[in-house]
Amino acid sequence: MKNMSGKTKKVLVTAASVIFWILVWLLASLAAGNSLILPGPGETVKRFIELAGSVPFWKTVGLSCLRITGGLAAGFIVGMPLAMLAYAFKPASSLITPLITVIRAVPVASFIILALLWVGMDLIPSFISFLMVFPIVFTSVLTGLREIPDKHLKLIPLFGLSPGKALRLIYFPSVKPYFLSALRTSFGFSWKAGIAAEVLAFTPNSIGRHLSESRNYLETTDLFAWTFTVIIISLLLESLISLSSRKKSKHVRNSNDSETSEEASA
Repeated sequence: MKNMSGKTKKVLVTAASVIFWILVWLLASLAAGNSLILPGPGETVKRFIELAGSVPFWKTVGLSCLRITGGLAAGFIVGMPLAMLAYAFKPASSLITPLITVIRAVPVASFIILALLWVGMDLIPSFISFLMVFPIVFTSVLTGLREIPDKHLKLIPLFGLSPGKALRLIYFPSVKPYFLSALRTSFGFSWKAGIAAEVLAFTPNSIGRHLSESRNYLETTDLFAWTFTVIIISLLLESLISLSSRKKSKHVRNSNDSETSEEASA
């Protein structure tokens, strides 16, 4: 154990934790003695495999992912420019901040109910995901911009950096940690809120609708299988985001090193 790397130890500890909780789940289902109350891990995985073998399952998963990631993307598309605007013009910050406060204060369920009056059922998950992501992105990016040291900003006129180079060498490196943090946090919030919106809005061809129907018809195994689906998709998408972030960071770091060398040579 002493000769193992930190990464290997982390993997083993994580695997042991997962196995522990699966055993707890198994023992709890055996104690319940009825799959209607609590289906076991085996029943859940078996039902998940059955569902995954059908075309409608993948259509449902694809549409849910499309709706929720659409709202996630919209939150970044709107939140980032508004954060930059608020950074450049204080009146804009004073105008937008109350809206952010209201969005954060209102319960998600209230927004979902209101959305039922404003938009179609197909658009509600995207709308709710957007509302969850927008405040996080706006606040994180604005904070990152405001945390840029003055001594770094003074380098822009000193070296005569163009707007593009200033973004790459000064602004982006400072905002990047806040951006990545917002991305990770936003994903979790948007995914959970989007699925909840599908459940309450009974959105056609959605994971949330299947969860709702499973509850209504007391199909507990299906309820667990669809919940397992949500967990699997969430883990896969989070892994993709983390991998993409690492690759992007490496690319930007190499570009910045190259730019710095060019500036030094000049």
